[in-house]
Amino acid sequence: MSWSVLLAADPSPEPVSLDEAAKQAGDAAGWVEENWSTWLNTSLRIALILVVALVLRMFLRRALTKLIERMNRSAQAVEGTALGGLLVNAERRRQRSEAIGSVLRSVSSFVILGTAGLMILGAFKIDLAPLLASAGVAGVAIGFGARNLVTDFLSGVFMIMEDQYGVGDSVDAGVASGEVIEVGLRVTKLRGDNGEIWYVRNGEIKRIGNLSQGWATATVDVMVRSSEDLDHVRSVIGEVADDLAKSEPWNERLWGPVEVLGLNEVLLDSMTVRVAAKTMPGKALGVERELRWRIKQAFDMAGIRIVGGLPPAIEASALDPTAGMAAPSAYASTTSPQSIAATPIAPPANLAK
Repeated sequence: MSWSVLLAADPSPEPVSLDEAAKQAGDAAGWVEENWSTWLNTSLRIALILVVALVLRMFLRRALTKLIERMNRSAQAVEGTALGGLLVNAERRRQRSEAIGSVLRSVSSFVILGTAGLMILGAFKIDLAPLLASAGVAGVAIGFGARNLVTDFLSGVFMIMEDQYGVGDSVDAGVASGEVIEVGLRVTKLRGDNGEIWYVRNGEIKRIGNLSQGWATATVDVMVRSSEDLDHVRSVIGEVADDLAKSEPWNERLWGPVEVLGLNEVLLDSMTVRVAAKTMPGKALGVERELRWRIKQAFDMAGIRIVGGLPPAIEASALDPTAGMAAPSAYASTTSPQSIAATPIAPPANLAK
């Protein structure tokens, strides 16, 4: 009874004949023979795609790295010259070139490897239309969710490529102002006047005022007495300007002659002469201070008096001692009519008793 149940529950497989085995082996060999060329072709195509993509990626990254190193070497070559400190800032060029190189390397790697991946999927006869549609929808969703990050990144890329500002520049970014200490693709670091560090997102910067590009103007207003000879004043200022243009280091900071623009204001007791000069960017304040110093010394030697500001304090001894006294009163004298009229009336004698 038990043996019959076991045999019914687990029947042994039927033996395969030699003819059937030979037929199955022949079918498998025929299928492999029919498809081995397709497999080989697909494998060779995938291998070729991978090799070309990797070689092209390596070549582009190496070319970009050499280009960045050459830009940095050219910046360091002129760093020690007189013009290098003005036009070429090695740290600024280094950060700008590194940022641009990083962006270009990332973009090139993404394009090359992404194209190679799509070509490999195409080699496997996979329909790419649904995949591309799904990737497009996912990209739109990610871009919408991280729109601030994308805005910051794109703004940083264009700011660096257009060289709107760099390390060492004094800028006014609207939300903050100060000296640029680091330029990134997402955030720019500024050091304020009191030493604080501002982290400004590139997407929040709507306008940039760069105080370190182009040239600056040093303006000095000199107020003298209205009775001074204007030709004499002009000649003295001209001598100061010539001496300043010949002395170090002001001859490098001045980009133009010091000019007397004329009278800026004329009053009854004074007149204001405006002096201006074109200077290196960021050096206007120092030139203005030096101009005031030299003009004051030259005016003292020439006998020209500079006026303006608050009037000098008057000493207490020079004041009239009676100026603070009140006017004499008629009630101070007991015999004056006013004092007699104000005297109380004495009571009658009978009332006193």
